[in-house]
Amino acid sequence: MSQKSFREALNEAMRDEMRRDPTVILLGEDIAGGMGSGGEQDAWGGVLGATKGLMPEFGRERVYDTPISESAFIGAAAGAAATGLRPVAQLMFVDFFGVCGDQIINQMAKFRYMFGGKATTPVVIRTLFGAGTRAASQHSQCLYPIMTHIPGLKVVIPSSPYEAKGLMTQAIRDDDPVIFFEHKAMFDDKEEVPDEPYTIPFGVARTVREGKDVTVVAIGRMVGFAKTAADALAKDGIDCTVLDPRTTSPLDSDAIVASVRKTGRLVVVDEASPRCGMASDISAIVAEQAFDALKAPIKRVMPPHSPVPFAPNLEDAYIPGVDAISAGIRAVMGVK
Repeated sequence: MSQKSFREALNEAMRDEMRRDPTVILLGEDIAGGMGSGGEQDAWGGVLGATKGLMPEFGRERVYDTPISESAFIGAAAGAAATGLRPVAQLMFVDFFGVCGDQIINQMAKFRYMFGGKATTPVVIRTLFGAGTRAASQHSQCLYPIMTHIPGLKVVIPSSPYEAKGLMTQAIRDDDPVIFFEHKAMFDDKEEVPDEPYTIPFGVARTVREGKDVTVVAIGRMVGFAKTAADALAKDGIDCTVLDPRTTSPLDSDAIVASVRKTGRLVVVDEASPRCGMASDISAIVAEQAFDALKAPIKRVMPPHSPVPFAPNLEDAYIPGVDAISAGIRAVMGVK
């Protein structure tokens, strides 16, 4: 086991699976590079370098540079998956999904159902999301609630390098289409990650921190912020459980409800827009299944209902940070 960045963990998971299974292929913009040039026969590895080094090892027959046409290569990935390959396609930013929405929502998500369970579509769509890198409104959204809404898609949101490697390995081996969300502000985060392959099952939440007073459910990058807030509040006698759902579809609602029944309070931290999002969904599930256990109203900690700002000071204010999470937790505890 060694220290690995989020980027390195993703790269290692894809490399391991390509070595293990010759049907795994990669598609995306600028992931191979060097074609027809006299320089290095390798690209940077996509916009943030996660596939760097894979083309020289596996060749252009398995690592494909694609045209700047998301509808074309996401459609190609769906077709390749239906005919026996396991494509991993990089949709550079999730904000671009509108260009290939039909291929994702109306095609690959429905193949198994439309063909009576006889068709499988083992495709992974890797995509970048999230604010914090000064990428402006059209490159910074958190659109996993839209994907979670679609039956037939599995939606994965890792919160650390360790989680990224295990969940990516599981995603590539899964027989259903998986939308794999990678927060671009986390690519240089590091932690201990096993060198050998391992999987993390979908639909099983991770208990990041155990506490008795408040359940805090946080998604993606917000998990780290929530843990920092919870650790600080412990000094003031507020003891928080922090849960990381890992996947929003399937969602481990049983773990969330069970935790709220122990603590009696719920705070949901989500970077996505506050309307019709995961925070609302999780809050509704708890209100339906554990209302009698609640000692205080449910609190959602989210950004405002606005596009992600480009101005650095406004973007920083937009993101739900440690202070906002701490305030939310204090509110459900009835303390200032």
